[in-house]
Amino acid sequence: MTQPTRREFLARAAGGFGSIALSALLADELSANPTKIVDPLAPKVAHFPPKAKRVIFMFMTGGVSHVDSFDPKPHLFADHGRTIAVDNFQGKLGEFAMFLKAPAWKFQPGGQCGTEVSDLFPHMRSVVDDLCVIRSMSTNHTNHYESTLGMHCGSWTFARPSIGAWTSYGLGTENRNLPSFVVLAPHAPYAGGQTWGSDFLPGSHQGMQIVPGANPIPDVNPLAGSADLQRMELDLLDRANRRHVADRAADAALEARIRSFETAFGMQSEAPEALDISRETHATLNMYGLAPGQNTGFGWQCLVARRLAERGVRFIELIDVGSANNWDAHGDMATHAPLAANVDRPIAALVTDLKQRGLLDDTLLVWTTEFGRTPYNAAKDAKGREHHHQVFSSWLAGGGIKPGIVHGASDEHGIAVAENRVHVHDFHATILHQLGLDHERLTFRHNGRDYRLTDVEGQVVDSLLA
Repeated sequence: MTQPTRREFLARAAGGFGSIALSALLADELSANPTKIVDPLAPKVAHFPPKAKRVIFMFMTGGVSHVDSFDPKPHLFADHGRTIAVDNFQGKLGEFAMFLKAPAWKFQPGGQCGTEVSDLFPHMRSVVDDLCVIRSMSTNHTNHYESTLGMHCGSWTFARPSIGAWTSYGLGTENRNLPSFVVLAPHAPYAGGQTWGSDFLPGSHQGMQIVPGANPIPDVNPLAGSADLQRMELDLLDRANRRHVADRAADAALEARIRSFETAFGMQSEAPEALDISRETHATLNMYGLAPGQNTGFGWQCLVARRLAERGVRFIELIDVGSANNWDAHGDMATHAPLAANVDRPIAALVTDLKQRGLLDDTLLVWTTEFGRTPYNAAKDAKGREHHHQVFSSWLAGGGIKPGIVHGASDEHGIAVAENRVHVHDFHATILHQLGLDHERLTFRHNGRDYRLTDVEGQVVDSLLA
């Protein structure tokens, strides 16, 4: 009998680890120092004591209208139909005559803090005492692809490592049986998998997409007859790899692949349990708007996010919809209503659930979109709104963020930032800061220069911090 080659053994001894489950685990793991073999996911000491241990990043695809959600504009209601001149329309400079358009939903104060939120998000309004609403966000581009890339990667022109990958690179993981960066998304947003990619960082830091449904991680079940048999296969594989790497001291990729098989072995037992919500109480399911046995919907994503946070996953991203049928309401703002109904109750439930379990204090919640929507339109009777990158709204909660406040402001019609601008680079710098990471020190050398998430910009927004 011919002894199998190492390559053949790698292919046959994986015990059923599928390509989807391991797409983020089996990529090349080249470290910054190729002569030193290290575990890229080993827990690392933060630059300074962190306020948050993990992030749940909620991204609403397509551009949520700030003036219809978190940024009340009485003047926009009063001046509906009035003509104004603007000098920037969807990224085009010039002089444009536009008609102001009133919001489609009324605003009401919520909680003890009295922050106004529209009737589009009544459940989020009920937890507004825990939110820090930012009404002065700005970004660099008016197109979906570029602004989605910018919000995730800090770059609007080239693919760069995503914020989740940077977090994994900077801090490692708390649980080697689960990926450090998980993306719960039924579909990819604009810019696709680049939004959770690792680019030039070691491949183990890229996000692993989990698609809601009956089989969220295909091929995770082992093909080996028993756990003992699979353990024997992995031990034999490990010995073969160790002999191989002994002659190749500079091959950091092989050492990382060895470790990724161990992570995948742990995933077989821990990942299905983490995604199984059948043991959650009826009260918990009801709070998230879930029926018993349901395994799709944003409520499922939010509840699973809480379960992954409890189990030590470092960065969890929730994406509500994909690059179609999303918040891109050019034709009619009424399309915001079903999209809001899909996410509003589950997000409020997530805030409440984390708080009840004592997890909100060290979990940073992020809610954002790629840009806002125009407070005006070219046609007086237009039902929709166009892209608007000059100002929009996001919010943060937990993780050492000051609760129940509003930061920044747009002008009286929501057209431009009026005070305390928060650029995407500032947003990223603040998120990393709460994790104990200095955005100027979290760098990776690639092609002769040091890269970072915030490029050469970004300031921590100290007034957001508790």
